Amino acid sequence: MIVVKIIDYAGSFAENKDVASDIRTKHLAPALEKGENNIVIDFKDVTGATQSFVHALVSDLIRKYDSEVFTRIFFKNCNASVEQVINIVADYMEESKYS
Repeated sequence: MIVVKIIDYAGSFAENKDVASDIRTKHLAPALEKGENNIVIDFKDVTGATQSFVHALVSDLIRKYDSEVFTRIFFKNCNASVEQVINIVADYMEESKYS
């Protein structure tokens, strides 16, 4: 299992898309490429996240792995605000497949 604690990289408010991109390229993408099926993105103690942060974190992975990514990556300890942003980005990516 791979656990990425967002607080360690982004602080209590996840807004820097460059940080999100670094997390994606250094941790998430390599784990997926190695076939890891239990990747946890832990938002413990993160009070909020912007759509641009979440988009930079997962959009390229969704493009590459389609909805399968959500059977391999799990979001943990998300408050309602963070969960809503994740759902918005996931829905947007799903809709953009058909545009």
